[in-house]
Amino acid sequence: MLAVGEALDFLLAAARPVQDVETIPTLVANGRVLAADQVSTIDVPGFDNTSMDGYAVRAADCAGGAATLQVSQRIPAGHVGQPLQPGTAARIFTGAFIPAGADAVVMQEQCEVGADGSVTIRHTPAPGEWIRRQGEDITAGKVVLAAGTRLRSQELGLLASVGLAELPVRRRLRVAVFFTGDELTMPGQPLAPGGIYNSNRFTLRALLENLGCDIADFGIVPDSRDATRAVLREAAAANDLIITSGGVSVGEEDHIKPAVEAEGKLNMWQIAVKPGKPLAFGEVGQAFFLGLPGNPVSSFVTFLLFVRPFLLRLQGVAGAGAPRGFAMRADFDWKGDRRNEFLRVRINDEGGLALFPNQSSGVLTSTVWGDGLVDNPPGQAIAAGDTVRFIPFNELLN
Repeated sequence: MLAVGEALDFLLAAARPVQDVETIPTLVANGRVLAADQVSTIDVPGFDNTSMDGYAVRAADCAGGAATLQVSQRIPAGHVGQPLQPGTAARIFTGAFIPAGADAVVMQEQCEVGADGSVTIRHTPAPGEWIRRQGEDITAGKVVLAAGTRLRSQELGLLASVGLAELPVRRRLRVAVFFTGDELTMPGQPLAPGGIYNSNRFTLRALLENLGCDIADFGIVPDSRDATRAVLREAAAANDLIITSGGVSVGEEDHIKPAVEAEGKLNMWQIAVKPGKPLAFGEVGQAFFLGLPGNPVSSFVTFLLFVRPFLLRLQGVAGAGAPRGFAMRADFDWKGDRRNEFLRVRINDEGGLALFPNQSSGVLTSTVWGDGLVDNPPGQAIAAGDTVRFIPFNELLN
């Protein structure tokens, strides 16, 4: 069996990012991946402006700390004032153009307005105070975002701030999913004796939707090698990746492995990870294949650890790889296992990590209760107070 790091390296090395590019409005580009560097043609800010409501002044006029100046003009945002004459102040509002001659802004809380149209400045401003300088955020000609950036709300706002109305992005990844097992039943249908509801269909679809994939859902496939092969062929014809759940172990009713070997090839099978040992990777036609375990926690965890970075690499996301971990204190004891374990934990009120009491691969409530996973190396026991590597779900679900 491959170690977790070896398996992930193998997957990432095999990934071929999609090459098709489309141009779409920036307004609808959330979650997409940039296909080319984006360069600003303007400075941001485009002019010196105030970051406060107050009065634009010449700092030298206020050197005494209690200067009374005549208010010569009023400058709202979106308007350009006249040059500021010595001995005067300009009433100014956040975001407004700093008039020529002014070199500081005094916030209105430090000013007293007189009945005669004057203002008394009760502060000694330094030159540049409360002024946002032209180009202090972005200068014209600068690459604001590089190719391979996955766009979130903050990236979209940044691109809009330099006036980019359209963006070149890689096309959405096409992913086929199906689920094997005669015991599987969809919610809303009566459960037969020995039946279970197909929770993995809902979990995996949501994970794929969060990653912006176009999903072809082939539903529940009977425990039959011929049926499995037929769906594999159909799914491979129009998709970049096929993901299955269940049927990848070695039982007589586990048909995924031989079906993939008959229709394509299997490049990797079984990983020294708990939960989730029977993870399979291969190719069917032009499509990649990833077979996940049927147990719901195993399916969820292996998707986060292996499928997600592989998908991001296929989408062309620069630097996609293993999730970040953070050193935290374990407030529990654990005996360890020969495989690399990923334990469901929650951050407690003391700033440590509490362990969900049942770490079975069938206990889906642990994934809702928990804040993330402890990455516990093979053969490693944990004692309360030890420092462990914690991977927050926030690192894995965005």
